[in-house]
Amino acid sequence: MRTATVIMTALVANAISGTALAQEVRTLNGCPLMPEADCAGVDLRGADLANEDLKGINLAGADLRGAVLNHTNLRGANLNGANLAGATGQRVNLYRASVRGANLQGANLAGLRGEYLFAQGADFSDANLTGANLDFSRLSGATLVNTNLNVATLEIAWLPKANLQGANLIGANLQEAKLGSANLAGANLTDARIHYAIFEGTYMEGCTACPFDW
Repeated sequence: MRTATVIMTALVANAISGTALAQEVRTLNGCPLMPEADCAGVDLRGADLANEDLKGINLAGADLRGAVLNHTNLRGANLNGANLAGATGQRVNLYRASVRGANLQGANLAGLRGEYLFAQGADFSDANLTGANLDFSRLSGATLVNTNLNVATLEIAWLPKANLQGANLIGANLQEAKLGSANLAGANLTDARIHYAIFEGTYMEGCTACPFDW
């Protein structure tokens, strides 16, 4: 009898614990804020997603304008075509995530962790990516006009045909970066590390500290 009581007590405790865990999953506009959730096209304008674990979530085409992403885990997330204009996020994790064709204009993502980020055709115009880690990222055809990449690292990043007009690349790590046919007009590469970087056909009119003799 004592054994049966103990077992029943454990089952009740587990049931209560499971219910509590289920209740902890926050939902916004039908989107469960949890890893691997399918929230394509969801409206999360101005949403506070700070410290949320959204690893592998599908936010393709989602509206995240003005969202707060401080320390948010978006590792491996699908943000293709999403609108993150004006979003803010200190040290947001976008490791191996995809933002192809996404709008990140004016976003403040200082300290971004974006190694192996897929960002082909994305628009980072006027964004703050100070200190961002974009090593091995794919940024071909991306727009980074007037983007702040001060002391950011883009080692072995792919940037062919990227538009970096007026970008701040002071102190940036561009070692082995591929910048063929990119636009660096008016950009500032003072103290940038450019060992083995490729600048074939790169436009450098008005660029500060660009390797004009490459």
